[in-house]
Amino acid sequence: MRDDHTMRRTPERTDERIFTSDIFVRDDARPPRPDHGFWDEPAQRIPVYHRCDVLVVGGGPSGTAAAAAAAREGADVTLLERYNHLGGLSTGGLVIWIDRMTDWQGRLVIRGFAEELMDRLPPDAVAGPAPADWGSTDAAKAAYWTQRTAAYHGIVTWSPTIDPERLKLLSQELVIERGVKLVYHSWAARPIVEANGASPAVRGVVFESKEGRLAVMARVVVDATGDGDLFARAGAAFDNDIEAADIHHCMNTSWLFGGVDMNRWIEFRTREPQRFAAFMAQGRETCGLFERPFVSWRNDIALFMGPRQTGYSALDVDDLTLVEVRSHRAMQAHLEHYRAHAPGFEGAYMLLSAPQLGVRHARRLKGVDAVLRRRWPEGTPLPDEIGVTPAVSPKFPNISIPYGALVPVQLDGLLACGRHVSCDTSSHGFMREIPQCWITGQAAGVAAAHAVAQGVQPRHVDVRGVQRALLGQGVFLRSADGAASAPQAQAQAAR
Repeated sequence: MRDDHTMRRTPERTDERIFTSDIFVRDDARPPRPDHGFWDEPAQRIPVYHRCDVLVVGGGPSGTAAAAAAAREGADVTLLERYNHLGGLSTGGLVIWIDRMTDWQGRLVIRGFAEELMDRLPPDAVAGPAPADWGSTDAAKAAYWTQRTAAYHGIVTWSPTIDPERLKLLSQELVIERGVKLVYHSWAARPIVEANGASPAVRGVVFESKEGRLAVMARVVVDATGDGDLFARAGAAFDNDIEAADIHHCMNTSWLFGGVDMNRWIEFRTREPQRFAAFMAQGRETCGLFERPFVSWRNDIALFMGPRQTGYSALDVDDLTLVEVRSHRAMQAHLEHYRAHAPGFEGAYMLLSAPQLGVRHARRLKGVDAVLRRRWPEGTPLPDEIGVTPAVSPKFPNISIPYGALVPVQLDGLLACGRHVSCDTSSHGFMREIPQCWITGQAAGVAAAHAVAQGVQPRHVDVRGVQRALLGQGVFLRSADGAASAPQAQAQAAR
């Protein structure tokens, strides 16, 4: 079924854009929503469901890491999640291709909670290059892994693909092991905000569930909603501008096809480039919205990240509905086209469409500091570094993530983590990725626990103490001279 309500745009690959894909620009503008008036909600008393030290709202990659890290520091933690699983887009969103966790020299810099997850997943739930090949520039190895989402710029990286169900289970069991109170099927509706001089403070959250409206009171709240729902509704400042040429603002629903042979598909794509180009051109003509498959953790399962659609708002319920409708129709159209024309897909079948919509961007916190494009060439460890991210290309050194990127300019009682941390549009292209969400989530959890223990607001926490705790949890941090800390250097040497 062809969808004609789009215009296709293919961004140019640059040193600042590691991944390119067709972007399908919306061309089906709907009229403004009619004004149906208002209904005044009666005032009501809301029962307090629970009280805790740290409340984490959102159980995606960053929220799961935040809850686990805060509990490890001794805090009484509650984790509120609207779905029936943890992991967010890395599980329910089927973003099972985890982006680069090594830098361009092959050094593992996304560590801590992320490394613990990878180490604890069963071997058959993770696919990717062996540690000995991380950073390899061998042409044959790079060519092999390029087709398996684990080599870029001719360099092999640790970019594994994972079994989403195994990651769901592991994420759940890990937070329960640490004593986190886990609450599924609960959607945060509004923050509870109290006046606190010049800076209001978040004291808890009202959430909706099958029991109706309930409240959780907490000494520190971590907004891990991904879209900044809590800090925005609490009045914190945020940005929502985008880089139009990048995919970082697009939406899509991912899906899996079973019954495929991805080795045959890769052979076709690499050895018959003219046939492959013709196949893709025919697919765009037949289907409109069209995408190529990626490998998964198994050869017989193909991952489609879904046609990336732009011009829709992640905060508009009608737009969200339209993206879902179009994506599911695209899934059917892809199946028909791939079965008929793609080597390795003759027996393909619909295995699963993601229960979570793939939202990349809605809001970004305005923090006391930010991850900024102008700092990319420097590679300087910031004094409040709470994590390190690989740069987008070998042209740049590793990039320091400051604690200030998690702290609102004027809102107390709250920290942000995940894809809505404070950063500019260029940096958001990688700060929204799952490994970076694990890093900022772990930092937010540790900082929240320390703020509670010290009896201070998160903005006044002892950052040095937070850094020491993060090192103790296995996070990769650097000293002011750019070297890895002694424990980290020893751990790297032992790998």
